[in-house]
Amino acid sequence: MSDIESRVCSTLPDNIDAGSFVVPQFNQFKTASFVHKPRILLLYGSLRARSFSRLVVEESARILQAMGAETRIFNPTGLPLPDGDDAENTKVAELRELMLWSEGQVWCSPERHGSMTGILKSQIDWVPLSIGAVRPTQGKTLAVMQVSGGSQSFNAVNQMRVLGRWMRMLTIPNQSSVAKAFMEFDDNDRMKPSPYYNRIVDVLEELMKFTLLTRDNADYLVDRYSERVESAEQVSQRVNQRSI
Repeated sequence: MSDIESRVCSTLPDNIDAGSFVVPQFNQFKTASFVHKPRILLLYGSLRARSFSRLVVEESARILQAMGAETRIFNPTGLPLPDGDDAENTKVAELRELMLWSEGQVWCSPERHGSMTGILKSQIDWVPLSIGAVRPTQGKTLAVMQVSGGSQSFNAVNQMRVLGRWMRMLTIPNQSSVAKAFMEFDDNDRMKPSPYYNRIVDVLEELMKFTLLTRDNADYLVDRYSERVESAEQVSQRVNQRSI
Protein backbone atom coordinates (compact mmCIF):
# COMPACT_ATOMS: atom_id res chain seq x y z
CA MET A 1 0.00 0.00 0.00
CA SER A 2 1.35 3.42 -0.97
CA ASP A 3 1.79 6.35 1.48
CA ILE A 4 -1.21 8.07 -0.09
CA GLU A 5 -3.38 4.98 0.32
CA SER A 6 -2.19 4.63 3.92
CA ARG A 7 -3.11 8.19 4.79
CA VAL A 8 -6.51 7.90 3.15
CA CYS A 9 -7.33 4.55 4.76
CA SER A 10 -6.32 5.85 8.19
CA THR A 11 -8.95 8.59 7.94
CA LEU A 12 -11.84 6.60 6.47
CA PRO A 13 -15.28 7.71 7.67
CA ASP A 14 -16.99 5.22 9.99
CA ASN A 15 -19.59 4.30 7.38
CA ILE A 16 -17.00 3.18 4.79
CA ASP A 17 -16.40 -0.54 4.34
CA ALA A 18 -12.58 -0.66 4.26
CA GLY A 19 -12.52 -3.98 2.42
CA SER A 20 -14.53 -2.55 -0.47
CA PHE A 21 -12.99 0.92 -0.56
CA VAL A 22 -10.50 1.46 -3.40
CA VAL A 23 -8.47 4.58 -4.11
CA PRO A 24 -8.56 5.28 -7.88
CA GLN A 25 -5.08 4.92 -9.32
CA PHE A 26 -3.82 5.90 -12.76
CA ASN A 27 -1.72 2.74 -13.00
CA GLN A 28 -4.91 0.66 -12.90
CA PHE A 29 -5.76 1.78 -16.42
CA LYS A 30 -4.79 -0.66 -19.13
CA THR A 31 -2.18 0.54 -21.60
CA ALA A 32 -2.52 -2.29 -24.13
CA SER A 33 -5.21 -1.56 -26.70
CA PHE A 34 -7.72 -3.90 -28.32
CA VAL A 35 -6.60 -4.72 -31.84
CA HIS A 36 -10.02 -5.20 -33.42
CA LYS A 37 -11.90 -2.31 -35.03
CA PRO A 38 -14.17 -0.26 -32.75
CA ARG A 39 -17.66 -1.81 -32.89
CA ILE A 40 -20.37 0.78 -33.40
CA LEU A 41 -24.11 0.03 -33.39
CA LEU A 42 -26.43 2.56 -35.03
CA LEU A 43 -30.14 2.95 -34.23
CA TYR A 44 -32.73 5.11 -35.99
CA GLY A 45 -36.26 6.10 -35.07
CA SER A 46 -38.60 5.89 -38.05
CA LEU A 47 -40.26 3.18 -40.16
CA ARG A 48 -41.00 5.43 -43.13
CA ALA A 49 -39.91 4.18 -46.55
CA ARG A 50 -37.73 7.27 -46.88
CA SER A 51 -36.66 7.80 -43.30
CA PHE A 52 -34.27 10.70 -42.84
CA SER A 53 -33.08 9.39 -39.48
CA ARG A 54 -32.17 6.15 -41.29
CA LEU A 55 -30.42 8.10 -44.05
CA VAL A 56 -28.39 10.01 -41.44
CA VAL A 57 -27.48 6.70 -39.80
CA GLU A 58 -26.45 5.18 -43.14
CA GLU A 59 -24.31 8.24 -43.90
CA SER A 60 -22.84 8.02 -40.41
CA ALA A 61 -21.97 4.36 -40.94
CA ARG A 62 -20.02 5.26 -44.09
CA ILE A 63 -18.11 7.95 -42.22
CA LEU A 64 -17.38 5.64 -39.28
CA GLN A 65 -16.12 2.92 -41.62
CA ALA A 66 -13.79 5.48 -43.21
CA MET A 67 -12.53 6.20 -39.68
CA GLY A 68 -11.78 2.51 -39.14
CA ALA A 69 -14.88 1.31 -37.30
CA GLU A 70 -16.95 -1.81 -37.82
CA THR A 71 -20.61 -0.80 -38.00
CA ARG A 72 -23.97 -2.49 -37.76
CA ILE A 73 -27.38 -0.87 -38.24
CA PHE A 74 -30.45 -2.29 -36.51
CA ASN A 75 -33.66 -2.25 -38.55
CA PRO A 76 -36.57 -1.75 -36.09
CA THR A 77 -39.17 -3.05 -38.55
CA GLY A 78 -40.98 -5.93 -36.88
CA LEU A 79 -39.78 -5.14 -33.36
CA PRO A 80 -42.79 -5.60 -31.04
CA LEU A 81 -43.84 -3.01 -28.54
CA PRO A 82 -42.05 -3.36 -25.19
CA ASP A 83 -43.63 -6.25 -23.24
CA GLY A 84 -45.73 -7.09 -26.31
CA ASP A 85 -43.75 -10.31 -26.66
CA ASP A 86 -40.96 -12.07 -24.77
CA ALA A 87 -37.19 -11.90 -25.14
CA GLU A 88 -37.25 -14.96 -27.40
CA ASN A 89 -38.72 -12.83 -30.19
CA THR A 90 -36.30 -12.85 -33.14
CA LYS A 91 -36.02 -9.06 -33.41
CA VAL A 92 -35.63 -8.61 -29.65
CA ALA A 93 -32.90 -11.26 -29.55
CA GLU A 94 -31.14 -9.60 -32.50
CA LEU A 95 -31.23 -6.18 -30.82
CA ARG A 96 -29.90 -7.49 -27.51
CA GLU A 97 -27.12 -9.38 -29.26
CA LEU A 98 -26.07 -6.20 -31.08
CA MET A 99 -26.13 -4.26 -27.81
CA LEU A 100 -23.72 -6.75 -26.28
CA TRP A 101 -21.54 -6.75 -29.43
CA SER A 102 -21.16 -2.96 -29.56
CA GLU A 103 -18.52 -0.82 -27.88
CA GLY A 104 -20.11 2.46 -28.97
CA GLN A 105 -23.48 3.52 -30.36
CA VAL A 106 -25.19 6.21 -32.44
CA TRP A 107 -28.86 7.02 -31.84
CA CYS A 108 -30.71 9.16 -34.38
CA SER A 109 -34.38 10.05 -33.99
CA PRO A 110 -36.77 12.34 -35.81
CA GLU A 111 -38.36 15.01 -33.66
CA ARG A 112 -42.04 14.15 -33.57
CA HIS A 113 -44.53 16.22 -31.55
CA GLY A 114 -41.58 17.98 -29.96
CA SER A 115 -39.84 14.84 -28.74
CA MET A 116 -38.00 11.68 -29.75
CA THR A 117 -40.10 8.97 -31.38
CA GLY A 118 -41.60 5.97 -29.66
CA ILE A 119 -39.83 3.77 -32.21
CA LEU A 120 -36.40 4.81 -30.94
CA LYS A 121 -37.54 4.65 -27.30
CA SER A 122 -39.02 1.16 -27.82
CA GLN A 123 -35.65 -0.13 -28.98
CA ILE A 124 -34.02 1.08 -25.77
CA ASP A 125 -36.92 -0.17 -23.64
CA TRP A 126 -36.29 -3.70 -24.90
CA VAL A 127 -32.78 -3.60 -23.43
CA PRO A 128 -32.81 -3.97 -19.64
CA LEU A 129 -30.12 -2.41 -17.48
CA SER A 130 -28.89 -5.92 -16.77
CA ILE A 131 -29.28 -9.37 -18.29
CA GLY A 132 -28.16 -11.73 -15.57
CA ALA A 133 -24.76 -10.46 -14.47
CA VAL A 134 -24.17 -8.55 -17.72
CA ARG A 135 -25.13 -4.91 -18.30
CA PRO A 136 -25.58 -4.57 -22.08
CA THR A 137 -25.03 -0.80 -22.34
CA GLN A 138 -22.96 0.17 -19.29
CA GLY A 139 -19.64 1.82 -20.10
CA LYS A 140 -20.26 2.01 -23.85
CA THR A 141 -19.93 5.31 -25.66
CA LEU A 142 -22.93 7.05 -27.22
CA ALA A 143 -23.51 9.82 -29.76
CA VAL A 144 -26.99 11.31 -30.22
CA MET A 145 -28.46 12.96 -33.32
CA GLN A 146 -31.85 14.10 -34.55
CA VAL A 147 -33.57 15.19 -37.74
CA SER A 148 -36.32 17.80 -37.90
CA GLY A 149 -38.91 18.58 -40.53
CA GLY A 150 -38.82 22.27 -39.69
CA SER A 151 -36.54 24.63 -37.81
CA GLN A 152 -33.62 23.34 -35.80
CA SER A 153 -34.44 21.94 -32.40
CA PHE A 154 -32.55 19.99 -29.77
CA ASN A 155 -35.55 18.43 -27.99
CA ALA A 156 -34.96 14.86 -29.20
CA VAL A 157 -31.19 14.85 -28.64
CA ASN A 158 -31.62 16.26 -25.14
CA GLN A 159 -34.08 13.48 -24.31
CA MET A 160 -31.79 10.82 -25.76
CA ARG A 161 -28.90 12.25 -23.77
CA VAL A 162 -30.87 11.75 -20.54
CA LEU A 163 -31.81 8.26 -21.69
CA GLY A 164 -28.18 7.43 -22.46
CA ARG A 165 -27.15 8.40 -18.95
CA TRP A 166 -29.99 6.30 -17.56
CA MET A 167 -28.58 3.35 -19.55
CA ARG A 168 -25.19 4.05 -17.90
CA MET A 169 -23.53 4.99 -21.16
CA LEU A 170 -20.68 7.47 -21.71
CA THR A 171 -22.62 10.03 -23.76
CA ILE A 172 -20.16 12.26 -25.61
CA PRO A 173 -20.45 16.08 -25.30
CA ASN A 174 -21.12 16.79 -28.98
CA GLN A 175 -24.46 16.19 -30.75
CA SER A 176 -26.13 16.86 -34.09
CA SER A 177 -29.49 18.30 -35.12
CA VAL A 178 -30.41 18.51 -38.82
CA ALA A 179 -33.16 21.04 -39.61
CA LYS A 180 -35.40 20.63 -42.69
CA ALA A 181 -33.81 17.24 -43.28
CA PHE A 182 -35.81 16.72 -46.48
CA MET A 183 -33.66 19.43 -48.10
CA GLU A 184 -30.33 17.90 -47.05
CA PHE A 185 -30.41 14.74 -49.20
CA ASP A 186 -30.13 14.31 -52.96
CA ASP A 187 -32.15 12.03 -55.23
CA ASN A 188 -29.77 9.16 -54.44
CA ASP A 189 -30.44 9.54 -50.70
CA ARG A 190 -26.93 10.82 -50.04
CA MET A 191 -26.43 13.77 -47.74
CA LYS A 192 -25.37 16.99 -49.43
CA PRO A 193 -22.33 18.98 -48.28
CA SER A 194 -23.38 21.48 -45.61
CA PRO A 195 -22.60 22.70 -42.09
CA TYR A 196 -25.02 19.99 -40.89
CA TYR A 197 -22.92 17.33 -42.62
CA ASN A 198 -19.73 18.77 -41.14
CA ARG A 199 -21.28 18.68 -37.67
CA ILE A 200 -22.14 14.98 -38.11
CA VAL A 201 -18.50 14.30 -39.01
CA ASP A 202 -17.48 16.21 -35.85
CA VAL A 203 -19.79 14.07 -33.71
CA LEU A 204 -18.57 10.79 -35.19
CA GLU A 205 -14.94 11.82 -34.89
CA GLU A 206 -15.52 12.57 -31.21
CA LEU A 207 -17.36 9.28 -30.73
CA MET A 208 -14.43 7.36 -32.20
CA LYS A 209 -11.95 9.18 -29.96
CA PHE A 210 -13.96 8.48 -26.82
CA THR A 211 -14.50 4.86 -27.83
CA LEU A 212 -10.80 4.30 -28.44
CA LEU A 213 -10.00 6.05 -25.17
CA THR A 214 -12.41 4.13 -22.95
CA ARG A 215 -13.24 0.72 -24.43
CA ASP A 216 -10.19 -1.02 -22.93
CA ASN A 217 -11.05 0.37 -19.49
CA ALA A 218 -14.85 0.36 -19.52
CA ASP A 219 -15.05 -2.23 -16.72
CA TYR A 220 -12.68 -0.23 -14.52
CA LEU A 221 -14.43 3.09 -15.21
CA VAL A 222 -17.83 1.77 -14.11
CA ASP A 223 -16.58 -0.28 -11.14
CA ARG A 224 -18.55 1.04 -8.14
CA TYR A 225 -17.98 1.03 -4.41
CA SER A 226 -21.68 0.38 -3.68
CA GLU A 227 -21.67 -2.72 -5.86
CA ARG A 228 -18.45 -4.01 -4.30
CA VAL A 229 -20.04 -3.64 -0.87
CA GLU A 230 -23.14 -5.47 -2.04
CA SER A 231 -21.04 -8.25 -3.53
CA ALA A 232 -19.06 -8.58 -0.28
CA GLU A 233 -22.31 -8.88 1.67
CA GLN A 234 -23.60 -11.54 -0.71
CA VAL A 235 -20.39 -13.53 -0.35
CA SER A 236 -20.62 -13.24 3.42
CA GLN A 237 -24.20 -14.48 3.44
CA ARG A 238 -23.27 -17.42 1.24
CA VAL A 239 -20.23 -18.39 3.31
CA ASN A 240 -22.04 -18.05 6.63
CA GLN A 241 -25.31 -19.69 5.71
CA ARG A 242 -26.29 -22.61 7.93
CA SER A 243 -27.32 -24.94 5.13
CA ILE A 244 -27.53 -25.17 1.34
